[in-house]
Amino acid sequence: MRIWQAGLIFLLFASPAWAGDADAGHALARRWCAGCHAVDPGGSRVQDAPPSFGDIARHPGQNQARLYAWLQAPHPAMPDLQLSRRDIDDVVTYIESLRKQP
Repeated sequence: MRIWQAGLIFLLFASPAWAGDADAGHALARRWCAGCHAVDPGGSRVQDAPPSFGDIARHPGQNQARLYAWLQAPHPAMPDLQLSRRDIDDVVTYIESLRKQP
């Protein structure tokens, strides 16, 4: 088992349900992520490679645990933002809110 998988399992069983603030997550995303990702509903990508937050939310199999793990271990080319647990909860809650958007 990889370290990130063990961490994800720990989070799933040790953490209460995510209870972030979607509005705060949206504000964080606009400030920190909008340089590369389209973060607003219906927004288009700023650069060619990064998906929009709406596309991330609607990706098959996407769920809160995967989003949380992804934000704790940033992907290549993503700046090291040092997000707090609360920040991650808020951003995950915001992304989850986009799942229902067209």
